Amino acid sequence: MEGAKERLTLCRADLLHLQSLRDAINGCDGVFHTASPVTDDPEEMVEPAVNGTKNVIAAAAEAKVRRVVFTSSIGAVTMDPNRSPDTVVDESCWSDLEFCKNTKNWYCYGKAVAEQAAWEEAKDKGVDLVIVNPVLVMGLLLQPTLNASIVHILKYLNGSAKTYANSVQAYVDVKDVALAHILVYETPAASGRYLCAESVLHRGDVVKILGKAQKNCGYFCCKCRCKDETKPRVKPYKFSNQKLKDLGLEFTPVRQSLYDTVKSLQEKGHLPIPSQHDESSIIRIQS
Repeated sequence: MEGAKERLTLCRADLLHLQSLRDAINGCDGVFHTASPVTDDPEEMVEPAVNGTKNVIAAAAEAKVRRVVFTSSIGAVTMDPNRSPDTVVDESCWSDLEFCKNTKNWYCYGKAVAEQAAWEEAKDKGVDLVIVNPVLVMGLLLQPTLNASIVHILKYLNGSAKTYANSVQAYVDVKDVALAHILVYETPAASGRYLCAESVLHRGDVVKILGKAQKNCGYFCCKCRCKDETKPRVKPYKFSNQKLKDLGLEFTPVRQSLYDTVKSLQEKGHLPIPSQHDESSIIRIQS
């Protein structure tokens, strides 16, 4: 990375080991706490998420950092069976913890209780805390391996998914998530939570966008059908990302994010690279 020799130091830290976090954070002006397990195993999810967050806040308080930016999740926002379809999902919304437990959605439960712990610990320790709540993240991959969000897209491209659920999902580009973190850190007036989302799409719309390139691109496998065709199509929920827009964030259109995801999957070897003729047809999914 440019400037790494002069300005980058790597530290080994364990979220459940406070001293290792002290060693990493001491001397810093700010902390971005982005790490969290992605699992539905309650033992692997809840304790590291909650206690790890408390340790980060405690170490940040000792180091007297200017601000902590914590990456939460849409999972801490939308899991509420009693929310009206007319309700606009924004930073005031919280997931229902009992509903998460009853449905064994331990990821959303863990993210919600971790965020609550962050707010409580920050208040107790006098730490300036700002939180970003991203939705499902797409776009370019830095790592060679796949993460859970990208698998959500890949399964419609490689033929592993023959059906899709009658449900909706919110999407955002990874570059926008990164910029959101920078903006809330560098803007002195930033405070509270920031919902980071560009669009809410039905699963069928995602398949349709990807399928537009299918005529000329043989590897696209977007012929899957809705597995719940007997019920009315679920409508996308309303949401507001105005707080981040007010900070100057211009969101990447979801079609562009899907295109970047496909290109990145090709470059990382997870999808075949088409011919030049096929590549031009892929670009048309942006239109």
